[in-house]
Amino acid sequence: MRRILLIDDTPEIAELLTFALRDRGYEVFATGYTTSVNELLQEQRADALVLDCSVYDMSESLFDTVRHLPNLAELPVVIISDTPEEADSSLRSRNAQKVMLIPKPFTGAQVARALDELLA
Repeated sequence: MRRILLIDDTPEIAELLTFALRDRGYEVFATGYTTSVNELLQEQRADALVLDCSVYDMSESLFDTVRHLPNLAELPVVIISDTPEEADSSLRSRNAQKVMLIPKPFTGAQVARALDELLA
């Protein structure tokens, strides 16, 4: 079973997304915004990361934190954003690999499909 670390700063959305991903066979560990993302990824032995922070800069900061560690540089990441144009531009400037951007509003099925694709 693939393990997902979900970082979402809205508890209700995190809960709904957790149920949707578990229904698709993922094991999910959900938490609110945290700067100790690398420790959580290693502690949970996560196979992928889902970032849904209300401000894209928060997701961007966490993405950069993860990508700066060599052992996490290839970790699949799904970023959910309410400013997809800004997020896309930011990710392009970073030449980001193994990352999928999902614009808001979104469904749990969209996030699950993105994870399926990234983890295939």
